[in-house]
Amino acid sequence: MSTDEDYVYDEASGEWPPASELAAQRAAEDAVDVRDAVGNILADGDAVTLIKDLEVKGAGQTLKQGTLIKSIRLTGDPQEIDCKYPGIKGLVLRAEFVRKR
Repeated sequence: MSTDEDYVYDEASGEWPPASELAAQRAAEDAVDVRDAVGNILADGDAVTLIKDLEVKGAGQTLKQGTLIKSIRLTGDPQEIDCKYPGIKGLVLRAEFVRKR
């Protein structure tokens, strides 16, 4: 039986796991939990609602409380989420101002 899988030495455990398994394990450890204003964990693709009026810098408009934002994306920062909204390009919201829908 021949496999083309590479094995990598893991100093933490002292074992030789497959490289793909070790990469998946490290990615899971590096994952950041992004939580909304009430503590719900957010994920890519979630819909959120604003919990207060927010003035959008550079766009000259205000997003009102209760505005629905669909299909968010996580940025890797535990406090920021990237989202799209009609008429506003590159909208980044702080997680403390949204609630998971």
